[in-house]
Amino acid sequence: MNFIKQTIAVTLLNLRTIPQRLGSSGVAIVGIAGVVIVLVSVLSIAQGFSAAMEQSGSDSRALVMRSGADSEMTSGLGAQEVDLIKQAPGLRREGQTGLASAELYVIIDIPKIGTNTPANVPMRGVEPQAAQVREEFSIVEGRMFQFGTNEVVVGRGAKVNFQGLTVGNTIHSGQNAFQVVGVFETDGSIAETEIWIDARILQGAYRRGNTFQTVLARLDSSQSFDTFRDWLIANPQVNVQVRRETEYYAQQSRALSTLIRQVGFGIAALMGIGAVFGAILTMYTAVSTRSREIATLRALGFNTTSVIVSVLSESLALAAIGGGIGGVLAYVAFNGYQTSTMNFSTFSQVAFAFQVTPRLLGMGLTYALIMGLIGGLFPAVRAARLPIPSALREL
Repeated sequence: MNFIKQTIAVTLLNLRTIPQRLGSSGVAIVGIAGVVIVLVSVLSIAQGFSAAMEQSGSDSRALVMRSGADSEMTSGLGAQEVDLIKQAPGLRREGQTGLASAELYVIIDIPKIGTNTPANVPMRGVEPQAAQVREEFSIVEGRMFQFGTNEVVVGRGAKVNFQGLTVGNTIHSGQNAFQVVGVFETDGSIAETEIWIDARILQGAYRRGNTFQTVLARLDSSQSFDTFRDWLIANPQVNVQVRRETEYYAQQSRALSTLIRQVGFGIAALMGIGAVFGAILTMYTAVSTRSREIATLRALGFNTTSVIVSVLSESLALAAIGGGIGGVLAYVAFNGYQTSTMNFSTFSQVAFAFQVTPRLLGMGLTYALIMGLIGGLFPAVRAARLPIPSALREL
């Protein structure tokens, strides 16, 4: 009990004197806050991108592509294969119509807003069942395009990030011209980066004949996936692979999300070294200016462990303040910020919003405390080893 009382007393004394050393303490706080801002902001990019990709899928939908294809861009399906896919058991039906959309996927160049640099924007040719297959689809501005015409609807994310995608404008791609008649949303999924058009019109514009790249199928339920997949794989008339939509988009996001996280942790580690040195200098200064107080306390019978704990507690308190400030600033500055980046699986743009989640804020605070612990360790040991006689002579 005596050890605990001593430790609490010395720790409270250290914490109460922090305002008297605000200048040197501020160096550690600002350094650690800067590291947390960078770490949380970079990781929020990966979090936002992953969320946009993963929200794009549903367990009750299946994506059918040519066997061996790793993305929609490299897939190809003939009209006969599409007809057979729409006959598979497990597919949800409205009357005699199977809820499946055979789709075509091309890339067109549209500059980003604020720049003249062309970006790869995906244009998706869909069939009339597309809106029923994606139950989250809704028109939020204008109207749905008419099939059989050069009309298009654009995703909300595409409208925000790329030039000329407002209702009433015309998109020019090569010799083709497409009239924007509506804006849609799909609960923040990757589809909001796309431009939708009648698949038959897109086939003619890009000389694709009567071919498609994928079929998106809405199943009777998520449990119907195995029935749907097994029937298609066993059918010798089609050469396809069948994946849950959620699995497909999770795999699409993995490479870029991993790269962003590695970059974020690398930058934070390098900056963290500087922040740790700042904390060490701050705590060495604190120990130096309070050497007589520390020696007096030890002469009065306070043990060295209490001194070490008190110095570490001060360092952790400064780190917690820096981590808290950094987390708040990162949340205010970056959470919800809209941008777009390249999906390297399809070489097309994906619009998404940065997401500063509680998990990322907790990660930033934990990293700040680790820096504070390392930064305070050596000064704490030095404080405990101060020669009592020489320190008292300075009184």
